[in-house]
Amino acid sequence: MKKDLTVGSPLKLIILFTAPLLIGNIFQQLYNTADTMIVGRTISLDALAAVGVTGSLVFFMIGFAQGLTGGFSIITAQKFGNKDMEGVRRSVAASIILSAIITVILTIISVILAGYLLHKIRTPLELYDMAYDYIIVIFWGTGAAIFFNLFSNVLRAIGNSKWPLYFLIVACIVNIALDYILILYFHMGVAGAGLATVISQIIASLLCFEYIRRFVPELQARGSDWKITKKDVWEHIRVGIPMAIQVAIIAIGIVVLQWALNDLGSLAIGAFTVAQRIDVLAVQCLLSFGITMATYTAQNYGAGDIPRIRKGVQQGSIVSVAFALISAVIILLLADFSVRLFLGDSVKDPAQVEEIISLAKTYLIINCSMYTFLALLLVFRSTLQGLGNSIIPTVAGVMELIMRVVAAVGLSVYFGFTGISWASPIAWVGAFIPLVIAYVFIMKRLSRKYFFKKARMEKLNKLKESNV
Repeated sequence: MKKDLTVGSPLKLIILFTAPLLIGNIFQQLYNTADTMIVGRTISLDALAAVGVTGSLVFFMIGFAQGLTGGFSIITAQKFGNKDMEGVRRSVAASIILSAIITVILTIISVILAGYLLHKIRTPLELYDMAYDYIIVIFWGTGAAIFFNLFSNVLRAIGNSKWPLYFLIVACIVNIALDYILILYFHMGVAGAGLATVISQIIASLLCFEYIRRFVPELQARGSDWKITKKDVWEHIRVGIPMAIQVAIIAIGIVVLQWALNDLGSLAIGAFTVAQRIDVLAVQCLLSFGITMATYTAQNYGAGDIPRIRKGVQQGSIVSVAFALISAVIILLLADFSVRLFLGDSVKDPAQVEEIISLAKTYLIINCSMYTFLALLLVFRSTLQGLGNSIIPTVAGVMELIMRVVAAVGLSVYFGFTGISWASPIAWVGAFIPLVIAYVFIMKRLSRKYFFKKARMEKLNKLKESNV
């Protein structure tokens, strides 16, 4: 199943494309959320905090790879929008080869540096062993995450957002089942939670690959398609590397945030971990609209239809902001219940339970109040990426890093947990400003070129008609 996003109602296409993507993203986040929830309910608060400590480092390594494969799929979508099927297959071949190389490099680096990085972010001694047991398994499974994201992204590049969803649902069910089996019956602790995640991602990768091999000839590279040139490599690296760096830059800020948070102790880490998992689930709708806008923009840019891109961005922004407000209200109403769901009976002291809930709700209230900025940030950043512009999103990423680091380090000194909770919202505002300014100027430039070209073509057609 493929979907051409260059024809039809932009709003309808965006919503229909986003719907399965949203469900899929929620299930993908349930990987880590299931680990956190099951660990918190079946092992201990320290185990929950240990998994939380690793979150920023996992995001740094895996996020880099996800940004890279997302960038590769932009090229695939542009080729598809331009109706260049040979180019689509060559793009897939180049993406697979480059992803394999990156997998080897990232796996080696992450496994070697795992312990060192945990020390550098000041992981509390009582959490270190469990944190290491979890993260080392995740890092060994880097390839599974990379290739599932790659296969999912190339399917979405040709408008197929449903089948990646189906494979995610299967993988999520497997992950949850394996969590309980490996933790409760094989007594593997947090390492079992990590292994369950990796196995489920491997299954999702294989399912996705097999589906493409059997049913999607547009993405089946064969024969000469594999003879990629330096031009092919550069075309993908030019977009993929900056997108990967953008995620890495954001991840560095989150690592610094975790570094500041670790000084506040296991209770604060546990509360932050729970609140962040809830927050991440809440913003999946906004992230899904962002991914949709990248594919929508890339296909229409390949087709050369600039006014259609502008119209899609306007409509997508309105819908995304509306969902941001709805998500905020729902999360705030369910905050107390959601936090207790993660804790279960693993925390025996009622006073600790209430403190964790209070801290987590503080984080959620602050973040929910700024979801509108996040929604617009994701729409404009993804649109620029779909246009093949990697410089401005990278600059915005640097702004986000600076704002997050300054807020996390500076505000935590005076306001503790509350100060750290403000770090991400402040970073969103810092990144939003250059993105919206760049979008306005770039779209004006592209619109002038589009209408100049259209006017010239109309003039040529009139001359041809007059000659006839």
